[in-house]
Amino acid sequence: MTSRSSSTPLGPGPVPKKDGGAASPLDGKDSALAARATDASWRSTLLRYYSLTKPRVLYGNVLTAAAGFLFASPGGIDWPVFLAVCIGTTLVIGSACVLNNVLDRDIDTLMARTKKRATVTGGVGARNALFYSAVLFLGGMAILVAWTNPLVVAVGVGGFLAYVVLYGMLSKRLSIHGTLVGSISGAAPILGGYVGASNALDAGAAIAFLILFFWQMPAFYSIAVYRRDEYARAKVPVISVVRGIPNTVVQILVYTVAYVAVSLLPQPFGYTGWSYTVVMGLLGAGWIVLAVRGLRAAGNYDHWARLMFRYALIMMCAISVMLAVGPRLP
Repeated sequence: MTSRSSSTPLGPGPVPKKDGGAASPLDGKDSALAARATDASWRSTLLRYYSLTKPRVLYGNVLTAAAGFLFASPGGIDWPVFLAVCIGTTLVIGSACVLNNVLDRDIDTLMARTKKRATVTGGVGARNALFYSAVLFLGGMAILVAWTNPLVVAVGVGGFLAYVVLYGMLSKRLSIHGTLVGSISGAAPILGGYVGASNALDAGAAIAFLILFFWQMPAFYSIAVYRRDEYARAKVPVISVVRGIPNTVVQILVYTVAYVAVSLLPQPFGYTGWSYTVVMGLLGAGWIVLAVRGLRAAGNYDHWARLMFRYALIMMCAISVMLAVGPRLP
């Protein structure tokens, strides 16, 4: 029930260093947090454990869960259930991120932006991290079971397993299609939020899920472009390593168009007003224009890919806000 945390930072920040040096807040915030917690004080210990949850990934995913809930409840918000969905989802996603840290130690050691994670440096031992992950998962699931509905619980368990097992343990290491598999878990939070409010799998649930599913492809393929050398060194078969950057650029354009098309479906299906369509249509057109520029970016792919990723962050925030308020606007 989380996006791919080994390459999925969510939140604005400075452009990563071109030499692949120390991780920037854009895609190494958890490493940066862990790197600051070097002493034995309780504050540093808490910071190291906090960093294992990959805060930017965590909060970005919870933002989409909240958006999904509000999107599905235009007539009134059940605040106790809303809080239960958000808190339970936060804990389950945090658990998955912590477990990912443990599983990815061999890869993280080889990548500049992840080599200072607490599970790599020994700041948090593997056994303690596993216990921490279990506590977060059990706590989160207890909240979802007690105060939400079976669909939310099913989405939470399914998203967790898809991320940890299907993506983290298998497809990311073995297949070029790891990003596709990971996008399933990355779209789980918004689906969990939606069914938390609606208790139904309907057209709105499908639209919300597909919006986040398609958003992830251009976002994370962009990371695969400007981090290609690091992935190659770690022997992670991302598309830019296996098929080359020009092919990846074309795929980014295709998925950007698919995302924009799906993001405009809520109004035709009666879930939002025209205000939503105008805002998302204009922003989507801008992202497509930027994606097209990639076809002519030979020799300067890294700069273009960073711009694409930054725009993806804007789109993430915009779609979350507009899905939340769109049903309430004309």
